[in-house]
Amino acid sequence: MSRRPSLVVVGAGPRATGLIERIAANAPALYRDRPLDLHLIDPYPPGGGRIWRHDQSPLLWMNSMAEDVTMFTDDTVRQEGPVRPGPALDTWAADVREGRIQLPGEAVESGLRAEIEALAGQDFPSRRLQGAYLRWVYERSVAALPPSVTVHEHRGRALRVTGPRDGRQHVLLEGRAEPLAADLVVLTIGHLDAEPDPDQLRLSAFADRHGLVHLPPDFTADSDLSALPAGEPVIVRGLGLAFIDLMVLLTEGRGGRYENGAYVPSGREPVLHVGSRRGVPYHSKIGYGWQGDRPPLPRFLGPDRTEELLDRPEPPDFLRDIWPHVDKELGHAHYHRLFTTHPERTTVDRAAFEEKYAAAEAGSDDLRALVAAAVPDPADRLDIAALDHPLDGVRHPSYEALQEATRDYITADLDRRHDPGHSEDLAVFLGLLSAYGQLSRFGDIGGWWHGFFSYLASGPPGPRLRQLLALSRAGVVRFVGAGMTVEADERHGVFRAGSATVPDEVIEARALVEARLPDPSPERTRSTLLRTLHEDGAGATATGLLAVDPGDGRILDREGRPHPRRFALGPHTAARAGGAFTRPRTGGPAFGQNDATARAVLTVLRELTGRDGGTDG
Repeated sequence: MSRRPSLVVVGAGPRATGLIERIAANAPALYRDRPLDLHLIDPYPPGGGRIWRHDQSPLLWMNSMAEDVTMFTDDTVRQEGPVRPGPALDTWAADVREGRIQLPGEAVESGLRAEIEALAGQDFPSRRLQGAYLRWVYERSVAALPPSVTVHEHRGRALRVTGPRDGRQHVLLEGRAEPLAADLVVLTIGHLDAEPDPDQLRLSAFADRHGLVHLPPDFTADSDLSALPAGEPVIVRGLGLAFIDLMVLLTEGRGGRYENGAYVPSGREPVLHVGSRRGVPYHSKIGYGWQGDRPPLPRFLGPDRTEELLDRPEPPDFLRDIWPHVDKELGHAHYHRLFTTHPERTTVDRAAFEEKYAAAEAGSDDLRALVAAAVPDPADRLDIAALDHPLDGVRHPSYEALQEATRDYITADLDRRHDPGHSEDLAVFLGLLSAYGQLSRFGDIGGWWHGFFSYLASGPPGPRLRQLLALSRAGVVRFVGAGMTVEADERHGVFRAGSATVPDEVIEARALVEARLPDPSPERTRSTLLRTLHEDGAGATATGLLAVDPGDGRILDREGRPHPRRFALGPHTAARAGGAFTRPRTGGPAFGQNDATARAVLTVLRELTGRDGGTDG
C-alpha cells in the first residue's frame, strides 16, 4: 500500500522555523513535488515558541538590537543549500510601517504597532515584537514550501518516540491516544526545564521547614514572583540575563518608573542583594556599529585547524588543545583593529608585530612581552583573565564601599562599550563569533566557554545597565560581590549570603532566588521525551547534552551510531551553536546546521518515497 511520507518536528520555535525555511529552500532541488505531511508539535504558537510567545510581559526586551537580528541566510553562511534572502528585524519593521508587510493579527491587538512605528535599527525590541517577527518568518517559510507539502500544527507536548532503527517512528502526544506515524523525526525543543539538583532540593526543604521562600533556577518570565514581599531583603544568586529579567519584573513590573536617570520606587519592590562568581553583571552590549575593514577572520582557528584537531587519535581537550587557538584568534582580532585604526597607540610596525604574534605561543611570557612593548597603555591590551574575573583579589572594607566601586565598574564598562574609540572590543566580538562557528563542530566542550561567550558577547543592553545603576543608587539593588556563598542557617531560620569581596560581611534574608536557567541532565530533565530517548539508548555527553552527529544532526546512540530516522537541533544537543537567529553577515552557525539537517531529511525522504510518490505502509 502506498501512503504519504511524514516528517514530525517536535518544537515549533525559532529553530524549527529556521529548519522549515531551509526545507523550503532546498526542496525544489532535492524533493521537487513529492508529497509530504509535515507535523509540528509544540504547546506554544509556532514561530516564537515559548521564549518569544506573545503571552508575556511587554517590559521584557531582547538583548540584541533590531538591526542585529535575522532569520535568513546570506553568502557568509557555510551551507550547501541556496541562499534565500529576507529582512532583518529592523528592515521587517520598516516594511510593516510602509505597508509592504501585513502585521499578524495578534500583534495589532496587543498594541505592538506603536513599537514598530518608533523602532530604529539600534533599539532593543520587546520580546513580543520579536515573536511577531518570528511568526511572520514562520508563515513565509510555510508558504514557500512546495504545494505538495501539507503542514499540520499540533498544540501539545510530545511524550515519547518509538520505532525500529530501520522503520517508521511513532510519536506519542499528550492527550492523544493514537501516536503520530513518522518516517523521520527532528527534535528542535530548545531550552528545557529540569528537576532541582540535590543542592536545590536541600535549600527548598530548608525553606519549607522555616517558612521561607526559595525559587530554584527557572525561566524568569514563567516564575511566580508574588511570593517575594515588598520591602524585604531577597538574596539573588546570579548576575546574568535571568537577573536582568528578574530586576525588571520586580521594579517596573511592580509600578516603579525611571525619571531623568533616577528610579522612582512604587513601594512594592523587595530589596535585591545580588552576587555571583564574578560579582559583576555581563558586559554591556556594544553601542556602536562597525566602520572600516573587518579583521581577517578566521586566522588561528579556521576550518583547516579545526579539521586537524578533529582528526587527532584522541578527542581534543578544550583547555589544552582548543583554547590556545581561540585565545590567539581573539588577540589577533583585537590588535589588528588597534594597529589599523589607532596606530598612534602602538609603538611598532604592524607587519612586524603580526609576524611575531603569529609565532608566539598563546599565554606565553614571550607573547606578553611582545604586547607590552608594542602597546604601552594596559587599557589597550587584551587581558582575557581580567575580563573574565574582574574582581579577583579585590577586597573592600564594607558593603557600602563595594556599592560605589561596583557602580564605578559598571559605569566604566558602559562608557567603554559605547565608545568607538575602543572599537577593538567590537573586533573581539567578531572574533568570538568566528570562533563559535568553529567550536560548534567539536560537540560538547563543557560549560566554561558558553558562559564566557555569554558574559563577554551576549550581555544586556546598555539601557538596562543604566537602570541597574539607578536601582543601586535608590537602594533597591545591593551588590554582594564575587565568589558569592549562600548558607542555610538552621539555628536562626534564615538564608545567609557572603562573598570573597567583602569577607567579613553577611546578608540575611528569608528569600533566596536562583537567577539562572535550569541545567537539565538526562536524569533531571522534565522533558519526558528527552528522558525516554536516553532510557531507550540515545547517547549523552559528559555534561548531559544529547549526543548528535555534528554534520547533519542525527541522534547518536551510546555506541556513537547515528540513528537513520531521528535528528536533533538546538541547545539541548552537543552541537549547540548559539541562538537560532543571528546578526546579518556573521555566518550564523545555526543556519548552516539547519541547512545540513534539512538536506539530509529531504534526501532520506526522497529515497523512501521511491518513484511511486509514497512509502510502503
